[in-house]
Amino acid sequence: MVAEQTGSGTAPTPDKSSPDASAPEPRTEATTWSPLAPGYRWGRFDPFWRALAAVGSGLAQLLALAPYGLWWLGPLSAALLLLAVGGARLRRAAWLGLLAGAALMVPLVRWQDVFGTDVWLVIAGAETLYFLPMAMGLAVVARLPYWPLWTAALWVAQEAVRARWPLGGFPWGKLAFAQPDTPFVGYAALGSSPLVTFAVALTGAMLVWAVLRAVAARGRARVLLFALGLAASAAIVLGGLVAPAIGRPTPAETVNVGMVQGNVPNAGEMSILGERMQVLRNHADGVHDLADSARAGEYPEPDMVVLPENASDIDPFRDPEAAEIIDEAAADVGVPLLWGLSRFNDDGTRYVQSVVWDEQTGPGEHYDKRYLVPFGEYVPYRDFFTRFVSRLDQVSSDAVPGSEPGALDIAGTTLAVGICFDVAFDPPVRDSVAAGGQIIVIPTNNANYNFTGQSDQQLAITQLRAVEHGRHAVVVSTSGVSAMVAPDGTVDYRSPEAELDIHVAELTAMDGPTVATRVGGLPEALLSALGLGAVIAATVIARRARS
Repeated sequence: MVAEQTGSGTAPTPDKSSPDASAPEPRTEATTWSPLAPGYRWGRFDPFWRALAAVGSGLAQLLALAPYGLWWLGPLSAALLLLAVGGARLRRAAWLGLLAGAALMVPLVRWQDVFGTDVWLVIAGAETLYFLPMAMGLAVVARLPYWPLWTAALWVAQEAVRARWPLGGFPWGKLAFAQPDTPFVGYAALGSSPLVTFAVALTGAMLVWAVLRAVAARGRARVLLFALGLAASAAIVLGGLVAPAIGRPTPAETVNVGMVQGNVPNAGEMSILGERMQVLRNHADGVHDLADSARAGEYPEPDMVVLPENASDIDPFRDPEAAEIIDEAAADVGVPLLWGLSRFNDDGTRYVQSVVWDEQTGPGEHYDKRYLVPFGEYVPYRDFFTRFVSRLDQVSSDAVPGSEPGALDIAGTTLAVGICFDVAFDPPVRDSVAAGGQIIVIPTNNANYNFTGQSDQQLAITQLRAVEHGRHAVVVSTSGVSAMVAPDGTVDYRSPEAELDIHVAELTAMDGPTVATRVGGLPEALLSALGLGAVIAATVIARRARS
């Protein structure tokens, strides 16, 4: 077995929890004292200390994410999980991974209990499972030389799979999403969220390297090695400050963008379907209020006004009264609107759309939401699941995903639109920017989740998207949080939750792609392949050593 000499400790003893404990690993100088080498034990209470580190890893990642925002705990989370599984056999590494995943995911998606405790726990449990193979992989690749690289790459691989499978994936809680306006987020401009995750995990691994090498050394070498590890970690962090300057987009014209958060009745409850007309009127009234305020000089005259997802759950293409309400709002403010609505098909399905509604000509270009929320906006395998969960019948119509980028021309500016859940995935906003989008707009409906932290988590993801593509971003929600985000990820304006809110801001439209926009999913693919390749290499080496 190959392992770097990274620390000192007690001689390894067989782990009797493993069925192959009777077959000891090949012994080398490194495996007799490295804490990451196979069979290493942290004293008599080895399982307890490992479990504590695993739970600490999950909690550190949780607290790094919004709404807590202790971003510096992100690298510590990666470091603790590495220490928890390093030297452990695969069975133990697996359950340690489950502990870490559960400590993160169960509280992170607590807001899903609006659909029922069972839904919340099933989703949390499913997300937790992804940490099992990752933890096993970490235990394996930690035995290789240059293990900080391979361990960081495995975090990317785990998040890549979790963002795609099953049912389109659920990437919530990425390491990258805890870094919305920190030095790490700059890496998003080069390689999107995967490169941010890699940088965070690599920093944590380098901290482990620094500590273990310093403990193993003696005298002046101890200080030098520790300083070297800290310097490498600092260099990774500082690199994120420089990254956005590489291939930065060029400023174009300035645009006054207005937004309306109309609010909804009974915010925070599971369903607002019984108040559809009230929701529509609330948002139309918000446009009228914005028009009055602009005429009174309280706000600059807007060039456009954006409204949230589900600002109308009544289809104005089928309901003349709804169309008239929107027409009157557009005519009053005198500029085009971007209005979120449900557009129904003849077969009973629907599209979740954002439609450009011109003040003179009415509806025009539109974008159809590409990533839909399973069991929220559609019910997969409906006949099967509704037999067991009657609440799913409340999702009366299944939404259909769109397939085209959301690059919409409005008032001479091209908006890069991604609706709500879209923003958690890399492709939708990237494709919309690549198609010419100059300002990112994320219409969303978080009415079910007010005061749960979910809105803050989504805003943090939008901040990363702003840095990723070097553009201003606007989040506009039915009931909050709505916000204006600068290209460096800082929040320039933020609305209150569960209140009517209007705002106008002067934003700079940007031309040209960032490096991340150009290279697309390539960094994620390469880093994932690097991590998985390291697992294969370590496995082959171990088998040859046994023979």
